[in-house]
Amino acid sequence: MVEMVQAYRHVSASDEFKEKERMRSKARHDEAQALLQRDLHWQGVMDSVLAEKDAALAGRDAENAELRTQLEVLRSQLKK
Repeated sequence: MVEMVQAYRHVSASDEFKEKERMRSKARHDEAQALLQRDLHWQGVMDSVLAEKDAALAGRDAENAELRTQLEVLRSQLKK
């Protein structure tokens, strides 16, 4: 067991091992950054789509309110 620990310490102390570990760490970081950028992009796309839908619905709500008002006027005229 002691030999295994010593062998690991020897290998992990080498410049080649340190460089490979640095490269692995950088690759993980770069991948995480790419995923974050992708998620932010699609969140922006979804926010834009939802904003367009909300605006369309708000326009329809205003149109419906106007139609209700016109309907009430017509109903009151029929009652006369």
